[in-house]
Order: sequence, then C-alpha cells, then structure tokens
Amino acid sequence: MRFIKKILFWLAIVLGFIIILMYIFDVDYLLRAVRTIYFRGETTAFLDDYREFPNRTIEKGTAQPWALHKNYNKVKPTQRLTKVHKDLETVAYLIIKNDSIWHESYYDGYGKNSRSNSFSMAKSIVSAALFKAIEEGKIKSLDQKVSDFYPKFGTGMGANMTVGDLSSMASGLSWDERYYSPFSIVTRAYFDDNLEDVILGLDVTEQPGKEFKYLSGATELLGMVITKATGQTLSEYVSDKFWKPMGAANDALWQVDNPDGIEKAYCCIASNARDFSRFGKLFLHNGNWNGTQILSAQSVQKMITPRFDEAPQYGYGWWIHNYLGKKMYYMRGHLGQFVIVIPQDNIIITRLGHLKGLQTDTDPHSNDFYVYVDEAYKMMGIMQPNEGAGNTKALTEADVLQE
Repeated sequence: MRFIKKILFWLAIVLGFIIILMYIFDVDYLLRAVRTIYFRGETTAFLDDYREFPNRTIEKGTAQPWALHKNYNKVKPTQRLTKVHKDLETVAYLIIKNDSIWHESYYDGYGKNSRSNSFSMAKSIVSAALFKAIEEGKIKSLDQKVSDFYPKFGTGMGANMTVGDLSSMASGLSWDERYYSPFSIVTRAYFDDNLEDVILGLDVTEQPGKEFKYLSGATELLGMVITKATGQTLSEYVSDKFWKPMGAANDALWQVDNPDGIEKAYCCIASNARDFSRFGKLFLHNGNWNGTQILSAQSVQKMITPRFDEAPQYGYGWWIHNYLGKKMYYMRGHLGQFVIVIPQDNIIITRLGHLKGLQTDTDPHSNDFYVYVDEAYKMMGIMQPNEGAGNTKALTEADVLQE
C-alpha cells in the first residue's frame, strides 16, 4: 500500500510539472483538448462536442413549420445510400423538393429536433451575415479594409486585406489548416479561451485578394469584424436577421471561447437538419423567404459565384459545383455536414453525420457529395441506378483497399 501511495505521489508531481510547463510554453489550451476530446478517444472535434463548451444562444422567433410533400417518406433510401449511411455514420438525411420535405431519415438516436455541430457550415452563415451588414450600411462594401476595424492589420501586406478577402478565402493570413494535429493553430483556436488574441496574433504573409486558400482563421476574423460593425454578438445578429425571420423551429447554440467571449465564427453552430436546411431554401429563392426579402438577390448571386477562375469551387462562404450539367452550391462542414442546393430542380439535400467520405487531392469536392446527390435523384426517379459518379467513388479507406 505504501508503494502504491509513493507511485501516486510521484505521478502527481510529474503531472503538475507537465501542467506548469504547458503554461510556460503557452500550450495550456491542450488541457481543455485532453479533457473534452482526447480522453474520450476522439482524435478531432466530434458531432456532439457542443456540450463540452460554453455556448451562446441563437434565439428563435415564431416557428414556421416545414411543409411535408404529398409523397413524404413514401420511397425508402436506396441500397447504396443505406450502406453509406451505415459506413459514414449518418445521423440525418433530408431531401426537400419544391420547399416541402420529400424524405427524411434519422439514425443513431437522432431526430428532427436533435442538435449537432455544423462545423464549417457556419462559414456560409457568417458570410451571409457579412452581406447583410453591407446591405444595412454597417460595413461599407466588400472592399472595406479589415484595418478599419482592427488597425493591427494596417501595415505591410495586411493593409490591402479586405472583408471580401476574408469571405472568399483570399486573406493571406498565416494559418495552418490541420485538424488532427494537437499543436496546429486550428486546434489552438478550437480550445483556447481567448480566441481574439489568437487571431490578432496572426500575420498577413501572402498578398491578399490574389488566390483562394481555405483558412478558417479568415472567417474567425470576419466574425470579429461583423461584431464590431454591428455592435451585436454574432449570435444576436444571426438571430435577428436570419434565424427569427426564417422561422427556425428551435433555438440554436453557438460555441464561444469563454462565457463572455466571442463565437467560433468558423464553425460550431449546434442545430438540426430541418433548421440548417432553411439557409438552403433562402438561397434557393435568392434571399426571399416566403415573400420577404431577407437578403438581396444580388448578394446571394455574388456569394454563389466563384471569385477566382482558378478556384471555381468557391464563392463567398459557399462551395460551388457543376455536376450532372447543373449548378449546385452548398454549405459544407468537417465530418461530412452538407446543405446542398440544386436550383434547376428545386431540390435541397441535407446530410449530417459522424464521418466524412474520402477527400482526394484531385477533386475539391469529397466523394460522399456525389453519393448524396446521386442517390437522392435515384430515389426520386430522376436518375437510373447505374448512373452518376457516386457509384464508383470510394468513401472509406477500406473501400480503397478493396479496389
């Protein structure tokens, strides 16, 4: 017994020493990471981790329920889609046709009101907030300099950085987009309790406005700008300008770095598939919500149009694809969160889940995107079983090994 006590004593000493070193070397954010993620056996942020962080409420107003299509849930998921849902641990899958829910499936104990993490789908919402703030005159234009709000960026290449550069992922910021490294700035930003200091510690190391380079730090800085420009927290502004007018059925939660701090603008809105899908409907109708123009059609079209010819996959906060001869644009988040809008057919496809399909170096659109679109079309009788790129896409490492 005395031997065990000695071991525990020295373990406590070593652990205390390690914690002191973490503070000395400014990596104490890892304590929160270990407590909330790594001790749970996770290697990255997970779908329900909003419960582990402080949150700010995006308040709902008067709920406007979705209409159910006359053929609601009359067609079951295809065999291919069923397998993908299982392999990638889908929790929600919706097909919305002509503004009515045509199909919805839930898994793993989730339902229509279950919250889960949006991850980077939040970037689309923050960019929508930017364009709304411009329409209201609170931000002058996409060309307004970031240094007008944060003088820290008023020298060197940073002096050229605009709010439009932040939204279109052309910021030039010194940011490392590595999700699985505990020492990357993405990890620090996720777990640090002073996110504003993390962002203001960045430098502009490349000329802004020249090329697309996906950096979550750009959206975080954009969120900080919107907060300064509007005098509201992001949660308040999104609630007033979008969540309430669109009749969301539930309050949403937005992770903040500390109870009195700022939202993780680049990610982390906890909501459900039906309410996330409202942004798909808003953009499908060019910013008009049931007769009320929430966002101008010009703003919507700007957001879903590529800024750079060399990067046709991205506009201002929204991903863009031309697939099956149809323009599609979508919100996308870590671990395979999607709200896909297909205007030509008046369709919205929403998928939420625990795992993302494979992402290749040759295609900016992950392999599961094709499956979610193809199988929805097959369920609706628009596409034949042997058609579509999704049939041949490997979705997991195991699929690759079998090829």
